[in-house]
Amino acid sequence: MGDAALSNIGGVGALPGLDLQFVMELLAGLFLASLRIGAFLISSPFFGGSAVPLQVRIIMAVLLGVAVVNNVTVPDWQSFTALTGIQVIMTELAIGIGSGLILTIWFSAVLLAGEKIASSAGLGFAAQIDPDSGGQTPVVSKTFSLFLTVIFLSWNGHLMVLRAVADSYEYLPVGAMPAFPLLIQGGIAAAGSMFLAATIIMLPITAFLLAINLVIGVITRSAPQLNLFSFGFPISMLGIFVLLYLWVDVLGGAMEDLSHAAIENVQSILGAISNG
Repeated sequence: MGDAALSNIGGVGALPGLDLQFVMELLAGLFLASLRIGAFLISSPFFGGSAVPLQVRIIMAVLLGVAVVNNVTVPDWQSFTALTGIQVIMTELAIGIGSGLILTIWFSAVLLAGEKIASSAGLGFAAQIDPDSGGQTPVVSKTFSLFLTVIFLSWNGHLMVLRAVADSYEYLPVGAMPAFPLLIQGGIAAAGSMFLAATIIMLPITAFLLAINLVIGVITRSAPQLNLFSFGFPISMLGIFVLLYLWVDVLGGAMEDLSHAAIENVQSILGAISNG
């Protein structure tokens, strides 16, 4: 009876089953591979918006992490000590959040341009709560932001930027130490490019608005009996709507160039911090 019991126990132990050590190694590798791209999805403009639920972002990060694990060699988690593991996790989060914030800074150019156009045309009072930023945003700025998002998705820019982050695992593998000063310099340079792009976008509209205000000033100076608020304000409102309608094609081309430049800048910064 004892020998039979021992033989049964041995038979049960010989049945195929899951190796828990293998499962832990697989989950640890998937966790390390998902950190960078998951942090990017949280901080990037379209994926990190309030319109995309958190559950969708988590699922996307896990699925993209599976693709990364299958194509890129991820270091074994047992090769890291406790302190080194924390350092690797923080490094991966910094790379993902930094690249996403750089893309967000580029996309903020249209928000800044819309805000300046709205304040120049007297539409600054038409504001709403932006669910992404949590503050008051003019309607013109939000319209520009939605326009840029549509253009960004129309030429598969979201796939291009995800490909750029996924390719960074090849020349900047998990566990490698990037050049963080170059990442900070890239963010500062992106802020300067944001102001330049916003100026280029809003310059034609603000120039026309300046001409309209000069004409209104001459008319009110020659005929002081005309009320400025009842005469100039409606002209400015109608003028900005007509200008925006006529300027849609040019605005679309400018936003497409802006999205291309933003993705190229993210790619160049990811390549620079790996070679830095």
